[in-house]
Amino acid sequence: MFRTHTCGELSLNNAGQNVTIAGWITQKRELGPILFLIVWDRFGMTQVAINRPELVEKASKFTLEDVVSVSGTVIDRKENRTDKYSTGAIEIDATEITLLNSSKPMPYDHRKDAADTIKLKYRYLDIRKSNVLHSLVTRSNVSGVIHDYFDRNGFIEVETPVLVKSTPGGARDFLVPSRISQGSFYALPQSPQVFKQLLMVAGMDKYYQVVKCFRDEALRADRQPEFTQIDVEMSFAVEDDVMNMAEGLLVEIFRKIKNIAVPRPFLRMSFNEAMERFGSDKPDMRFGMELISLNSIFKGSGFQAFNNAANDPKMSVKGIILEGKSSELSKNQLKKIEKDVQGDGAKALAWIKKENGELDSPLLKFFTAVEIEQLKAMIPEKGTLFIIADKKGAVLTALGNLRKRLAAEYSLYDRNDYKFLWVTEFPAFEVDEETGRWTAKHHAFTDFDFEAAKRGDDLGTISSRAYDVVINGYEVGGGSIRIHNTEKQKEVFKFLNISDEEAKENFGFLIEALEFGAPPHGGIALGFDRLMMLINGLDAIRDVIAFPKTTSASCLMSMAPAPVQQIQLDELGIAVVEKKNDGKN
Repeated sequence: MFRTHTCGELSLNNAGQNVTIAGWITQKRELGPILFLIVWDRFGMTQVAINRPELVEKASKFTLEDVVSVSGTVIDRKENRTDKYSTGAIEIDATEITLLNSSKPMPYDHRKDAADTIKLKYRYLDIRKSNVLHSLVTRSNVSGVIHDYFDRNGFIEVETPVLVKSTPGGARDFLVPSRISQGSFYALPQSPQVFKQLLMVAGMDKYYQVVKCFRDEALRADRQPEFTQIDVEMSFAVEDDVMNMAEGLLVEIFRKIKNIAVPRPFLRMSFNEAMERFGSDKPDMRFGMELISLNSIFKGSGFQAFNNAANDPKMSVKGIILEGKSSELSKNQLKKIEKDVQGDGAKALAWIKKENGELDSPLLKFFTAVEIEQLKAMIPEKGTLFIIADKKGAVLTALGNLRKRLAAEYSLYDRNDYKFLWVTEFPAFEVDEETGRWTAKHHAFTDFDFEAAKRGDDLGTISSRAYDVVINGYEVGGGSIRIHNTEKQKEVFKFLNISDEEAKENFGFLIEALEFGAPPHGGIALGFDRLMMLINGLDAIRDVIAFPKTTSASCLMSMAPAPVQQIQLDELGIAVVEKKNDGKN
């Protein structure tokens, strides 16, 4: 028997008992003739006192991170008790110690800052010596809550294929070549969307799955090329049914894992309202700083840039106010803020400070006395008003991003607070910037105001039956009510200029399935990794994934992706062409 107890289990209740623990030596110190070891496993750590000469001689040769098994008697540490770890009231008086495996020196000192590259190369050691292990344990606990919740609510767990057909739209697919059908490829699924709709046609009624998805897209802190989502679909459901079911799951997770009572129902807000008030379709509701329309002040202004924007229906003048921080904003900081705003697509940023009841800004000389008084009444003492006059989209995006940056920099919210929000009534269609063609905002199977489209209303003004759940400024999940009628689905393809041949080639099996009595249905997909990032109070999802990729989509530990042997390529009928670097890419 390697152990009778874990390293985080023993207490004064075990005093006098003979026990055996096993784990890694994480600390080692000598105090006169006594050698002390701290032995660690994932459950905690326990101090071991070795005072028998023959055992001291043996254990003194052990090094940090060696794996050992220790037997002995549990004793009270009395005046040497510590509350630094859960077993701090006791220690083991060792009667036997066995080396189970030795360790070579660690490649980096985990007690100091180490480069991310080396920690990712030795990810298994980073898990052992950091809070990543705690994140993974929490992830496992949340997974248990998810399965229990859906089981109690009558959902059936179904695994959908990992090798699927590549279809256009969304991010790039990861392709898998077929050896049997050379020249043809599978794709790794970006989501099980089509399959879960087919399961509704199959009469499954309520489906769920905790599933891997893959997207070949630009990476960032809250995005990985392979990720996990909680996938849900329900028959005979409308928006409230799906949203209430998702709310119930999130409330249960936060109650059981964080001991937080999340109030229901969650706040709801339309897409248009969210954009106008917060400049984002995933606003952080832990703080205010809402966008303010300044059109009424600057219509007729002598400052032409503001006047023109205020009078042009395609443009806008809006601002946000940072309260009580004007004295902390130096000229260099204001220049940096302006540069950031320009990076978000706005042409320029104006600012107006208020100190001791008076305004300060390079623009004051262009304003009338009436405009100055209106601004003075609007800006609080020691507040700063930031203004952007530009195309509506640029104004909303730039101010929305500025709002987030200022809130983070000046700690305008409690990191331990959680605010939940539903954003609804997303636009059904948007224009693809690269092609100039209309595309589906959510996906081509999302239901929307079909009558408005048939009337010939501007596609950009038609709302869909899509919804996102947002926590603290992060989109944690998104879903929609689906189109379940074949003729309606075909009409959508026409709106998107997808020919019958194209639709049949890419979605033929779904279109045909809808002809066999498809029920009304809808669903949602929750980002498991992003949810875990928020629950653990982290800023990057890689800290809740056991073996993540870098921002270049590579694994520094296994060195994937990597070249393969020529014989493997020959079997697949694939020739690798070296990409020429002509300086244009």
